[in-house]
Amino acid sequence: MKKFVLLYLLALVLLFTLFYAETNILSRVLNDTQTSLTLMMLEPFLKPGQLQGIDIIISPLYRIIITQACNGMIPILFYFAAIVAYPSRLWIKPLWMGAGYLIFTLVNVLRILIVVYFVEQEGGRDNFYLAHDIFGNALLMIVGLGLFILFIGSSGQGRKQPEKG
Repeated sequence: MKKFVLLYLLALVLLFTLFYAETNILSRVLNDTQTSLTLMMLEPFLKPGQLQGIDIIISPLYRIIITQACNGMIPILFYFAAIVAYPSRLWIKPLWMGAGYLIFTLVNVLRILIVVYFVEQEGGRDNFYLAHDIFGNALLMIVGLGLFILFIGSSGQGRKQPEKG
């Protein structure tokens, strides 16, 4: 367990340095691309004209801005670090990372749509905290934990190997 925790923390630092922090051109391109993908996936579900650049217009006085912090990369990288750190067959890791990336990208779009829906309701801006910080983050955590549990179950680790002889 200690080895997993240390590898997990090391993987987190490495992944966030390489792919999230604005430390290199790769992270900038990756995050800009992920933000653009998120916005493209959101547009069909929003009212015509509601998406303007990186802004989702809620009212003339209120908008939700989709920045790097909203593009889904943070939970994706936390999930990737867990996959990298967990002892399992190497060939299975890229499969689960790819599936996790797709699922997190879709769930992140759903999370943003939930935030938009709640903020558009009576109560407006007061609903942002509940929708974003409580519902949205809980959704991402549940999905990440569920994916990781499924990964562990499919990885072959912890299963009793047949005795030889």
